[in-house]
Amino acid sequence: MAPAEITGVIGLGLIGTALAKRLLHAGFSVAGYDVAAERRDNLAQMGGVACTSAQAVGERCRIIVLAVFNTDQVEALLESPVAQGGAALGSDQLVICTSTCDPDRIEALAARVEKRGIRFLESPLSGNSDQIAKGNGVALVGGDRATMDIAASVLNALCRQHFYLGPAGSGGRAKLAINLVGGLNRAVMAEGLAFAESMGLELAPLLEVMKSSAVYSRAMDTRGMKMVESDFTPHAWLTQSLKDFKLMHEVAARIGQELPLATQYVQLVESCIAHGEGQLDNSVVIQELRRRRKKN
Repeated sequence: MAPAEITGVIGLGLIGTALAKRLLHAGFSVAGYDVAAERRDNLAQMGGVACTSAQAVGERCRIIVLAVFNTDQVEALLESPVAQGGAALGSDQLVICTSTCDPDRIEALAARVEKRGIRFLESPLSGNSDQIAKGNGVALVGGDRATMDIAASVLNALCRQHFYLGPAGSGGRAKLAINLVGGLNRAVMAEGLAFAESMGLELAPLLEVMKSSAVYSRAMDTRGMKMVESDFTPHAWLTQSLKDFKLMHEVAARIGQELPLATQYVQLVESCIAHGEGQLDNSVVIQELRRRRKKN
């Protein structure tokens, strides 16, 4: 596909806006929609075309990127009537779903929409909005390989790396496993930093030592200084992390796999949200660990 063709983006939150930036930077024309008018205005200020409905995006674009919150919203966009917010897509259109979704439902959805002639590719992304905007996200692709080839120019614009995992649903399963490790990496770092802080250590120099030690994880690059400086400007909302971890537990229950560490993480996150921190960056979990520091 030539970059001159308009590519759609539905969902202009942190991730959707980062994806629109990637496409615009690569020379694509972008038409986008979000229920929030300020997000549509932001797209227009970036140089994209702000649409007033998902249907309008569908009418303009052959390839559409979905970056909405959850599986319910993906299903509604692809299967609901226009009057209920559906995009009214038809034969020969191609959908790239970047949302973190229930992999079993995505597998079933792909089969249903493909019967209508719609090409469907799931491509959940590993990386926060800042990483994705810089081109450092990783796309985890599930679906038909031929569809992936058709979407190659868009995928290459969105992420420098993409991996084919297998049929639809495979990308989502990989994303849940990766997000589990990522969330626990953040929590472990937060607990280690809170512990060090309680012992009187300076966190900024300690973080640099940790990065050079055997405990290094990429979370230290992306979240370490946010925890050290208590800068929780969102690159990924904490509520999104909770949604993903609850989805992990739903899938785990189906297959009979216990997730004891993920359960502990959910408890930390739910406590943060109870303290009004849900719309902050997911690195804010360190605040809950600080709150658990006993006063001597």
